[in-house]
Amino acid sequence: MFIYNVTVNISDEVHHEWLKYMKEKHIPDVIKTGCFIDSQILKLLYVEDEGHTYSIQYKFLEMADMEKYQQQFANALQTEHKNKFGNAYTAFRTLLQMVD
Repeated sequence: MFIYNVTVNISDEVHHEWLKYMKEKHIPDVIKTGCFIDSQILKLLYVEDEGHTYSIQYKFLEMADMEKYQQQFANALQTEHKNKFGNAYTAFRTLLQMVD
């Protein structure tokens, strides 16, 4: 199993709006693509950066699922997020493999 991890630092000014948007709109939209089997959102503690930092994790079974997501859905979903929150956030993405 694999995890697509998106780490986001969001400014104090839009933090509550962003968190609501992520829980009610963005994460459900990502799951609706059918590429992921589960998701979770975690808040990083003791981060020295300003704002609030979160890790949004999406679990998937095969790399083909991730490739499908990147080719068919990622651009539109990331653009929607960027249009809504502009320069109020920074994000980076990583792929992780779960180890038994």
